[in-house]
Parts: sequence; C-alpha cells; structure tokens
Amino acid sequence: MKILVTNDDGIDSPGLWRVVEELRRVGEVVVVAPQDEQSGVGTSANLHRAINVLPRAAGKGIYATDGTPVDCVLLAFRVLFPEGIDLVVSGINKGPNTGYDVFISGTVAGALIGYFHGTPSFAVSVDAYEGVNFEVAARLTALFADRVKNGDLPRATFLNINLPNLSLGEIAGIEVTKLSKQSHSGVIKEVPGGGGYVILRHEVVGEAGPGSDAWALEQRKISVTPLLQKFWGNKVNDSLPHLASAVFAELMNKQ
Repeated sequence: MKILVTNDDGIDSPGLWRVVEELRRVGEVVVVAPQDEQSGVGTSANLHRAINVLPRAAGKGIYATDGTPVDCVLLAFRVLFPEGIDLVVSGINKGPNTGYDVFISGTVAGALIGYFHGTPSFAVSVDAYEGVNFEVAARLTALFADRVKNGDLPRATFLNINLPNLSLGEIAGIEVTKLSKQSHSGVIKEVPGGGGYVILRHEVVGEAGPGSDAWALEQRKISVTPLLQKFWGNKVNDSLPHLASAVFAELMNKQ
C-alpha cells in the first residue's frame, strides 16, 4: 500500500515526520508537503504561477514544494506518483481543525483532494499549539491506515480526526462526531495607528454542542468526523462507530 503524507505546517514539522515513521510499518510512505507553513490557506491552489518541486535528502519519494497543500496533493497524484496512491494522510497538525475551521484548513484541504481522487483520506490534528503530543495521534493514524489496508474502510472515506493533547492514559475514549458550530478564527482586532486588522485564530467563537467534534475534545475524547457524506448524498458508514471503538481498544492495549 502506498501512503501519501502532506500537511500545512510545512515539511519540517515534527508532526509530519512522526506520523511518517509510524505509517512506514503499514506500507510505502511518500511525502509531498509545503516548504513553509501554509496554515489557513484552505483549498487554495496556485493557478497563476509555476510551482517548484524540490526533492529532499531525507529519502526517495520525499518532496517539498513552494505551493499549498492542495498543490502538493494534486502534483502527487498527477505528476509525481501517477501509478497510484492508496491512502492520503494530512497532518499531524498543530492545533485543532474542528467546526467551521475545516473550511479554511490547509490540513483538511490536503485530505479533501485525496478524497476527490477516489482515495481514502484522513486529516489529523492535535488540540494544542505548544508542547504537542504527536505520539498518540501517530499511532492512532497507523491503526486507521491498517483498516484501509485490510479493506475495512471504503474508498469513499474522508475522516477528520482530532485528538486532545493528552497522554494515552488520560484520553477518555473516542467518538464519531459532527462538526461543531464554532470557529477558532472568528475574532478580528484592529491594529492601533491604522495598521489594519488581525484575525486571531486562537480565540473561539460559537458553541460546541453535544455530539460535536469540539465537544468530544472537551470531554477528553478523540473526535472522528466523517466529512462530505451528506454532501454527496451518502449515508455515514454505519460500521464506523464500531470500527473506531475497535481501533481505540487496540490503541489502549498497546500502551
């Protein structure tokens, strides 16, 4: 199985390399990621300039680009690995991608393009910007990747996974969730002296209702949100709650 890893924090992000390390036990891992941070670019693609692709010394199949996460995944499917990709993992992102933030998230957008190519895709984030615990997220992602490899998840799978920034023993469980009605980018402040405006992404606006992704994080639980199911007229896979519970049990058994 060939797994493409991308992100929006940049190719040198420790979260990316931690999940790469863990996924290598599941299959062949290739990387195409932005050279610099691209947080908040959403589904932006460069249509008016050339995108540079730079092989990295880290190994075969490792590339940085000066584009967005969407550019990276498009180049991976159409140019760099035209023989096919079996799974796309975008992350591991610093900071949550919950609620309305998924629509501006570069992390989620990277996974979205994989899904549009008919490939199972995961966006993975941890609810912290400092002192981020990537270990649990990486191990969980590999367990979900195993389910793709074994055929337990359909190709039409697009999951947005968020974890609390806790050790495995502190996490209270896993929930299959819906999007909350809130955003981390809803506060705008004016810069004194006519210096324009700043969008503050760390301040939350809105609410986290029961059963939502943000609610799950508040309960110290992992949130797994299937995206675009209703948009495409499909029902959420009825087996996903059971599968998520089985994955979490396996994760706990390996601590």
